[in-house]
Amino acid sequence: MIYLITGGERSGKSSYAQNLALQLSNSPIYVATARKWDADFQNRIDRHQQERDERWTNTEEEKYLSKIDFTGKVALIDCVTLWLTNFFTDHQYDVNLSLEEAKKEFLSIANQENATLIIVTNEIGMGVHAETHIGRKFTELQGWMNQFLASNADEVVLMVSGIPVKIK
Repeated sequence: MIYLITGGERSGKSSYAQNLALQLSNSPIYVATARKWDADFQNRIDRHQQERDERWTNTEEEKYLSKIDFTGKVALIDCVTLWLTNFFTDHQYDVNLSLEEAKKEFLSIANQENATLIIVTNEIGMGVHAETHIGRKFTELQGWMNQFLASNADEVVLMVSGIPVKIK
């Protein structure tokens, strides 16, 4: 089963996804895709880890989610935007190569047996228009990946002001 939780910044995506994971399992996996860019970002990561209790198994993986065995488990992957950023920067802002590699990684985990995946992503194309060329390219990458994920998901929920709206 694949759930895609999408929405804007601070729309309640992560809270909704965490509650869903705990409804589905007493011991879900939390997969953090954030790269530790600087000390401030590390502090943010530490704060988020402290918010999760002993029921969670915390795993960090910046890019290669296929390294993780999700078989028979409930896993929350948070978030696609940070995950794509890692591909995008490592591939010198090549949208096509980043999209191809991210799709390949997703398919490798989606095919794991009896796995329940809860994937958090952002609708960045619904906000302010990116000022830079690189920002606009990333917005395209994010939009195309979101479409791909939604087409492969069993259920898609759009979070709006903390309210879940089931769209698939």
